[in-house]
Amino acid sequence: MYDVGVAVIGTGFMGPVHTEGLRRLGIEPVGVLGSSEGKSKAAADQWGLAKAYASFDEVLADEEVQVIHITTPNRLHYPMTKAALEAGKHVLCEKPLAMNARESAALVQLARETGLVAGVNYNIRFYPLNIEAGERVKRGDIGQVFTIFGSYVQDWLLYPTDYNWRVLAEEGGVLRVVADIGTHWLDLVQTITGLKVEAVLADLNTVYPVRRRPKGEVETFSGKVLDVEATEEIAITTEDSAAIMLRFQGGARGSLWVSQITAGRKNSLRYEIAGADGAIAWDSAQPNELWLGHRNQPNQILPRDPGLVSEAARRYITYPGGHNEGYDDTFKQCFKAFYDYLAAGDYNAPPPFPTFEEGHQEILLCEAILESHRSQTWVAVGG
Repeated sequence: MYDVGVAVIGTGFMGPVHTEGLRRLGIEPVGVLGSSEGKSKAAADQWGLAKAYASFDEVLADEEVQVIHITTPNRLHYPMTKAALEAGKHVLCEKPLAMNARESAALVQLARETGLVAGVNYNIRFYPLNIEAGERVKRGDIGQVFTIFGSYVQDWLLYPTDYNWRVLAEEGGVLRVVADIGTHWLDLVQTITGLKVEAVLADLNTVYPVRRRPKGEVETFSGKVLDVEATEEIAITTEDSAAIMLRFQGGARGSLWVSQITAGRKNSLRYEIAGADGAIAWDSAQPNELWLGHRNQPNQILPRDPGLVSEAARRYITYPGGHNEGYDDTFKQCFKAFYDYLAAGDYNAPPPFPTFEEGHQEILLCEAILESHRSQTWVAVGG
């Protein structure tokens, strides 16, 4: 269906997820690049890819490759994306787009100058019922939006022996839980409501200022119990949890709680949007149900069924009602939006996927949240 060559950069958590999502679209990646030549070869063998690249320069020079998926640690997003665009490659980058707004603004400008297709993987938008929620808000089903609140919580960093590169500011950025998962929630509710966050009041908390890092190799989300003798202490400055109050365009108010230390919550995103005429709520633990709240009639549960939703949501549903779709499907559908746009060839049309501009706005929002925490005051979001 898609006549395009794609290279995947990164062999950690997201590398195989991107590879699988591409294959489900009928796109066979040309090859993969890991953090070492050995990791490239191991991933190529394990995933059944033809090429194991020895360097990023080799990827950029490969004429078979027109698109690059970047799934590396955050500190590499900016230099790799910049180099890819300058080499004439389209880019789909994992979030965050860059480590700071200066870098992300430069990438926005470079994407405009090159005219290349450039997206950020805010895949949670592509649960079909989140698209349906956006359509219902847009057509006025819940009336003027009054409040937007919710949470995104996990437990994979609950213990001081839990470790991953994301806890290090030099690898992932000054913010961790807000940038890593909070931005997914913030991107999602702004996309659904069409309302941008104008100002924030934030309180961040680092529960473990010291964690224990394994001295050997570390597997992301491995869940292994570590021998303390095989670890070393390392200072942590990034936050484990955060509470954020929000002011939206048009007067709506909201709040967000994010945490990576909530026992039992493996990956739980929830939101509730309340308006003058109704409310909408969704929980990622039950992604095939959308709650519709009413004042003067019974509340409803809308299932993910192509016969019951709008055309906008139906476009991103593969299976009939009752045949559940979940997390992995959101990557496939996000990539579908990206590659459909690429195949159509009209780059002046509104992109149906998260853009570099939106990735830049999320970083501006993160910087306002950090400034608010440090000053303990309301801070306007830059534009």
